[in-house]
Amino acid sequence: MSAPEEVLAELGLSVPDVVPPVAAYIPAVRSGNHVFTSGQLPMKDGALLSVGKVGGDVSAEDGYAAAQQCALNALAAVKAEIGDLSQVKRVVKVLCFVASTPDFTGQPGVANGASELLGKVFGDAGRHARSAVGVPVLPLDAPVEVEIVVEI
Repeated sequence: MSAPEEVLAELGLSVPDVVPPVAAYIPAVRSGNHVFTSGQLPMKDGALLSVGKVGGDVSAEDGYAAAQQCALNALAAVKAEIGDLSQVKRVVKVLCFVASTPDFTGQPGVANGASELLGKVFGDAGRHARSAVGVPVLPLDAPVEVEIVVEI
């Protein structure tokens, strides 16, 4: 077990199986010293953690948990591509889409679900550039979608 996975275990979490794509793409691509993940939905055990819009049917807290699950799914995609998360030198970029009601402005707090997890797992190497974007709808009516770029 790699050091990042040991940290996850201490948090009571683990790297899940890679979520199968819902369309014509692959979960992650390596290019040079970087791995780019496709957008990851908050799937756990084959189902979305929640559906709907943050600020409406989905609370900000549930959105945060969804973003954390998206990050776990992104780590699964990275691990499947490189074999061992201890090869990750740095999390470079996180992009978080939040399906939210028009009056909801807490997208950065929702995105913290992913960012804070990556910071705990990789320490200083988990600090990253990030965008948190509000959108009207995401695939399968998911409340959050996250993609990451890591350096290996």
